[in-house]
Amino acid sequence: MPAPLRVKLSRLEEETLGELQKASSVPYRTRNRAMMLRLNAQGRNVPEIAQIFNCHEHTVRAAIQRWQDRGLTGLWSARGRGAKPKWIPEDLEYIETCLNEEERTYNSIQLARKLQEERAVDLSSDRLRRILKKKISLEKNQTEQQEEAK
Repeated sequence: MPAPLRVKLSRLEEETLGELQKASSVPYRTRNRAMMLRLNAQGRNVPEIAQIFNCHEHTVRAAIQRWQDRGLTGLWSARGRGAKPKWIPEDLEYIETCLNEEERTYNSIQLARKLQEERAVDLSSDRLRRILKKKISLEKNQTEQQEEAK
């Protein structure tokens, strides 16, 4: 049976982990790891935490070990996970320029074909549509936050 793991958090660390847990801009895995650490510091053992998060005990132990080894930076996943993007931000700027400066209108299939022919970027029309929608919603959120700050 593995030795029990216990984390002791300072007041500042507790507050930082609490803020991480609430932040919507932080990846969900990082928020979960922060909560796991807080629960462990409050006296919960690894099997209880694993049951709360419906995950394996090794996952909880790994989160605690990452905290002990690397501190706050250990809560984030390493770069390199998942598929690499096939496009760069300049490709989206090119698309926006085409949409703003040219008289004609494009649908996503035509935009994907244009990217393929002129910039050798192979994106499906569905993927391109999702990227553009996400970019628009991020810009909208930023403008709303700026207006709230005023």
